Parts: sequence; C-alpha cells; structure tokens
Amino acid sequence: MDDKQPQSGSRQRIDKWLFFARVAKSRSLAQERVSAGHVKVNGSTVRQPSHGLKIGDRLEIAMPERDLVLVVKLPGERRGPYEEARLLYEDLSPPREKKPFTALEQAVRAPGSGRPTKKEGRALRDLRSGPNWSDD
Repeated sequence: MDDKQPQSGSRQRIDKWLFFARVAKSRSLAQERVSAGHVKVNGSTVRQPSHGLKIGDRLEIAMPERDLVLVVKLPGERRGPYEEARLLYEDLSPPREKKPFTALEQAVRAPGSGRPTKKEGRALRDLRSGPNWSDD
C-alpha cells in the first residue's frame, strides 16, 4: 500500500490535517498554532504537531478572529480546493457576530503617526516659516 495514502482507521498528524482542511495556510503555521496551545482535541490541549487525529475527533481551534469547532469526518490526502477540503470536517462553530461597518473606522489614524497629511504639512510649513523670534 502507498505510504502517502492514509488507511481507514489510521491516524493522521494534526498539523497535516489542519493544512489539508485549509484551516492553516501552511504546515509550519499549523505547527506553530498547535505548539502554542491554540488547539484542543476532544477537550484537552494538544501541544505536539505530531499528535494523531482520527475520524470523530472534535477540534477546538482558537483563531485570531473567531474560535472554530470542527469534527473530523475524513483524513486528508492533499490540499485541494475549498470544496474538497470542506468534506474533511463538520463545522459546529457558533455563527459570526455581525459588526456594523463604518467607513470612518478604516480612514482614521492616530495623530502624529506616519507621514503627515496635507493639512498637517501646511501647518508645519507655516510654523517653520513664521516670524523669526530670535531677532529681538
């Protein structure tokens, strides 16, 4: 039997499965997430990327934007398109909270951070080219 094909009833590394299921963009990022303790398997925190997953395991993954709750349905064979990856798990995550988007939130920056705006640049120029106070 081919070594790359997972056998039915066998276990698959958690970092590979997270990569195949498109939860992580790369295996190294999946390994970092697991090593940091952001992944729980059946309620217990896993810190080894080599931990074996089997069908029916429940994963709780703490992501920066929201928490995922997934149940493993199939082992992964390759990193395919989203439609193929979606067949590897059942998503039990709570629905995302709808946040009202305002255009002003995106355009606001902290004063003094980054390059000055046109208005701030003019104010600086006016301040620098003002009367020479040292002539008194």
